[in-house]
Order: sequence, then C-alpha cells, then structure tokens
Amino acid sequence: MSDGVPGRSSRTRRILRGPRPEAVPAVIGRAAALVGLLDIAAGVFPRFRHSRMHTLAEVLPGSFGPFAAALSLSTGVLLLLLAHGLKRRKRRAWRAAVALLPAGAMAQFAYRHSVAGVLIAIALLVPLLRHRDQFAALPDPRSRWRALTNFVLMSAGSLALGLVIVSVHPHRMVGDPSLADRLTHVVYGLFGFEGPLDYDGTTSWTVAFSLGALGWLTAATTAYLAFRPEHPAARLTEDDESRLRALLDKHGKRDSLGYFALRRDKAVVFSPSGKAAVTYRVVSGVMLASGDPIGDVEAWPGAIERFMDEAKAHSWTPAVMGCSETGGEVWTRETGLDALELGDEAVVDVADFSLAGRAMRNVRQMVKRIERAGYETRVRRIRDLGDAELARIRRAAEDWRGTDTERGFSMALGRIGDPADGDCLIATAHKADDEPGEYGDLKAILHFVPWGPDGVSLDLMRRDRSADPGMNELLIVASLQAAPKFGVSRVSLNFAMFRSALARGEKIGAGPVLRAWRGLLVFLSRWFQIESLYKFNAKFQPRWEPRFVVYRASGDLPRIGFAAMQAEGFVNLALPLPRFLRRRRTDAARACAHTVTEQDVRAA
Repeated sequence: MSDGVPGRSSRTRRILRGPRPEAVPAVIGRAAALVGLLDIAAGVFPRFRHSRMHTLAEVLPGSFGPFAAALSLSTGVLLLLLAHGLKRRKRRAWRAAVALLPAGAMAQFAYRHSVAGVLIAIALLVPLLRHRDQFAALPDPRSRWRALTNFVLMSAGSLALGLVIVSVHPHRMVGDPSLADRLTHVVYGLFGFEGPLDYDGTTSWTVAFSLGALGWLTAATTAYLAFRPEHPAARLTEDDESRLRALLDKHGKRDSLGYFALRRDKAVVFSPSGKAAVTYRVVSGVMLASGDPIGDVEAWPGAIERFMDEAKAHSWTPAVMGCSETGGEVWTRETGLDALELGDEAVVDVADFSLAGRAMRNVRQMVKRIERAGYETRVRRIRDLGDAELARIRRAAEDWRGTDTERGFSMALGRIGDPADGDCLIATAHKADDEPGEYGDLKAILHFVPWGPDGVSLDLMRRDRSADPGMNELLIVASLQAAPKFGVSRVSLNFAMFRSALARGEKIGAGPVLRAWRGLLVFLSRWFQIESLYKFNAKFQPRWEPRFVVYRASGDLPRIGFAAMQAEGFVNLALPLPRFLRRRRTDAARACAHTVTEQDVRAA
C-alpha cells in the first residue's frame, strides 16, 4: 500500500502541474480548434445551442438572439483560424487569442449571465499567460498572394457553411425553396442583403446576421492579409553569393549539389567562423535545406546550429532534402534529427565511360541513328557563347519547358547564362540541313553546373518537341566524350528517387513486401518521375550515390514531402494569371533551369 502512494502522489502532481511548457502550444491550439468548432455548431444548429454540450463552447458570446448566434459563429471561425498559429507558437496568434478570450467572456456574461463561459475563458487564458514565452515565433515569409488564397478559401467555406445555415430551420422555412434559391439567399446574405427565402419568427434575422458575419469575416481577413506589412521570402544578397562562391572555390569538390546553393531564391545562414553555410527556402512552414552544408566539414556544426536556431525562432519545421551519407551523419549527430534514404544520384566517371559493350548497345544504336539523321553536337563553356546565341538558347529553354510551372529546387540553378556562371557547361544539338526555325538549327540543350574543379552536375535537359527521339542520350554521350577537354572527370546526372527499392523489387527472390512497394512506385510513376528517371539514368552505367532526407519526427514527413513537392514545382498553390495576361519577361530575367521533364524521359 505505502509503495503505491508515492506513485499516485507523483501522478497527481503531474496532473496538477499540467503539460510540459513546450507542449502547451499544441494543447492550446487543439483546445482553440475544439472550442471554435463547438461555437460554430452553437451558432448554426438551434438545438445544439440549448444542449448541455454548449457549456464547452461558451468562451465567446452564446446563443440568445440573432446577434448572439452570429457572434458565436464568427468567433468560432476566428478561433479555428488562430488554432494553427497557436500550435506553431506564433506571437501574433497568441496576442489575438489573449485579446479575444476575455472580450468573449465579458460578452457572454453580459448576454447570458453565464459563469461557465468566464471559467472556460480563464481555463484557456491561464496557460496562455503563464507560458507566454513559448509563443515567441516570428512571422513567416509572405506575399500578397496569401490574401487571394484566403479570399478563395474563405468564400468557398462561407458558401458551404451558409448553405447549412439556411437549411437547418426546415420547420420555420416558408415554402420549399430549391437549391438555387438557397444558394442565391446565401450569396445575398454574405453581402448583407435580403435574399429570396423567408422564415417564421426571428429565424430570418438569425440567418441574416449569421450570413452577414461570414461575409464580414471573409472581407476582414482578406483585407488584413492584403494590407499587413509584407515579409517577402529571403533572397541571396550579392555579399551572400560572393561568400558562398568563395566557399565553393575551396570546398565545392565535396558535394555535387553544392553549386545549386547559389539559387537566388534561397536564404543562407553562415557558421560563426564564416567557413560553412546552409542554404534553405521556407515552404508552407518547412525550413527546407538541400544537399550538404557548404564549406569546411569541421565548420558544419556551427552552420547547422544557426540553421536550427533560425527554425526555432520562427517555429519552422527543419528538414534537409538530398544530403549525402556524410551530411546525414553530421546532421543527425549535431541535431538529434533522423535520416531516411530517399534515393540515389547517378554519377558517371568519365574515364570508365565507353559506348562499347553489350550493356551500352541501346544507347550506342540510338546515338548512331541520330547522327546519321544529320544532327551534330557542340559542348562549350557558357563564357564562350556569344550574346545572340545565348539569348536564343534562353528563349528556347523556356519555350521548350514541358509545363507552365517552373520545376526544380535541390538540383536546379534557376537561371542560364548569367555572367557569374561562366564555368557552366552547355551542350547543344543542331540540325543544319533542316529549314531554320524560330531558334535557328538548335534542337536540344543540356546545361551543367560546376562540381568543384573536375566535375559537373546536370541542371536541365530541354529539346524541341519536333526533334527526333534520343536527343538527351545524344547530348549526354557528347558531354561525356568532350569532358576530358574541359578537365572534367566525373558527371552527376539526375537523382532517382527510391532507386534501390525499384532495383531490388524486380530481382528474383524479392519478398512480397518489397514487390508491393515496387508496384506502388511503378503506379505512382504515371504522375511522377520515379521508374522512368531511374531507367533513363541506368542506361549510362553510373555508380549510385545514396541521398537522404533528414527530419525531426515521423509525423513531419507528409508535411515535408508536400513542401518539397511545392519547392520542386510539382504542386503549385498560387493562382497564376491566364497565359495571355502574363507579361513576357526580358531575356535577362528568364529563369529557365530545372531538371529533366517527364516528356523528355518518355521521348528518350
């Protein structure tokens, strides 16, 4: 008996002490979402407002009268909007919740003389005030597109919720209106006008006030997002870029993805010594780095610590896409994060490459066939191209892009022909006997970025859709054959996701789990470059270098994956203008680099 008492006392103390401080934001966020849902239900469903469950939703004005119903609905929506910010420890969400809860409690007491509402508000306010230091996250990068997104989503949600509001009073509704009449009533109500529907008693006022509140919330939140101070996404400054180039000159040989750190839509943090750096982009609250840190390996921990401090200051989810095995070991050792193999990078050693042999038969035959068709290739440094030819290549690379969305992040530079990128290699295919088109005799392009002094990494592959299939094989072979002339001994091709699973799953003796996993990857290859990109790379008999994703918790992986797809351009949440309304960019402003497209792989 006595042995059990200390245990019970300890559990009692833990319950009375409440959750750990670092867990408070998540608890408060969930509580705010729950109370918000209950308030919405209380404002919409008349029976629910009179049930005992409503005492949980009385943090804000309750259910007596049309005004109180509309106010309950409004505050419920606001609490739902605040919940995510509270979970992410955002300071502004904390300020809004601290101001909203007491005001709602006073209004509740004034309208309903309810002590329960005041007690629930206090129960939420106490941990908010006690743990206010946990809500110190700085704002995210943002732009005016957020206002448009909010308007679209809030309008759709208001229409759906409005249809529920006008339909939950069937016994008080005059007549039997159609769905079109109900939708018309909702649209009128959102703008504050009386619609075609009519109700008995005060229900018409309740519906009108509720719809008006939804319309007001849509307009107010959109206006706030449109006119609040803008925090644009960070960009590399000229000083940052020069410092990164200096690090790459000394240590760029170590990582084939190092040069892609010079994308100008990335931000950077340096180690205290300045000898190492981590570049990143923030996407949907994920602080996404790619490749290994730049610079001296011994200085990596300092840069990684700065990266993690920045993630904590903004309450961003830290993640690294495509780091090497060494990079993954350093990241996990210094931060306590976990690593998961993501796929393999195809690297061809120039000295070992040859078209001879049975394994290269298909590539050899395709290259010979294309050469007989009259195509010729040229491999040059970017600095050796004339301005007119470079401008023509830029235009062709953009117009030959397979999608309207620019793709690439971890293995894409985002530009072509910049004066600072004179060491980049460009391979072009030409067919002189054809009638010259818009881009002359140019038919295909490959662009490589430096990988230290003796290597290059593939950046983009583009071709004229009217050209013969096999342009990519032709140019890769031409680049590998010309590599010694430029002092290049190794060439990094594309990254193949889940390559080992695909390779092992098709072998004899593969187990049912591995075969099922391979089958799923093959199925997903209908929409993403998984199996096709692996098979394309395998044609050139490369050695495979594993790449890893570094993450904090397994629950973060779906969010990290979605953010990576956004960064790579496979998911675009912005609402682009119609093509005919877009302004055509000048040649100098064109950003046309990304990895091989699905159409290129299929054509190959």
